[in-house]
Amino acid sequence: MNTIRVILVDDQPVFRTGLRTLLSMQPDIEVVGEASNGAEALACTMNLDPEVILMDVQMPVLDGVQATAALQEQAPTSRVLLLTTFDDDAYVFRGLQAGAVGYLLKDAEPDDIVKAIRAAAQGASVLHPSVASKVVAELNRLASTVVPQPKMLSIPLSEREIEIIRLVASGNSNREIAVALNLTEGTVKNYVRMIMTKLAARDRAHAAVTAKDYGII
Repeated sequence: MNTIRVILVDDQPVFRTGLRTLLSMQPDIEVVGEASNGAEALACTMNLDPEVILMDVQMPVLDGVQATAALQEQAPTSRVLLLTTFDDDAYVFRGLQAGAVGYLLKDAEPDDIVKAIRAAAQGASVLHPSVASKVVAELNRLASTVVPQPKMLSIPLSEREIEIIRLVASGNSNREIAVALNLTEGTVKNYVRMIMTKLAARDRAHAAVTAKDYGII
């Protein structure tokens, strides 16, 4: 079993302790370091090379969004998962634009945090439901204000793939898509992988944006 190396970044020691306790119970996750601000997170990442960085947004010295942008340059293979009390639009879009692969709120269920870490380690995008709705709303807003340029995929999506990318863009998980379309979760996962290949997308969120660009959704 491959172990996911994680760094916890939060200026509240009590919260870090709670996360460390939660993650210590997972056989495939190891907390290899902690930091209390973005600057410490950068140094810690350079020394410990984690797969996933669980990052708070509001911190002294260097906030989580600034640190995420810096990590994109200095440690592009480490994936940042923002975990915060704020679902303010500005934080959400700044964080995702900075390169975070996910955005969760601190009131998320413990199991959801664990699942998000595993997904992030695999390069998947994970968004809290309230955050996903904001992203979808922003995509719709952009679609209504920008005149789309005609594009064509070299390998077009099938009707089933179009159904699935529409559900992905609406914030549905593989399991939810499987239930909606009466498919197995493994089949949906394979479809999503093929869709991302055809769209040359790095993760689910990028696939949804690219599908919008092509006028598929």
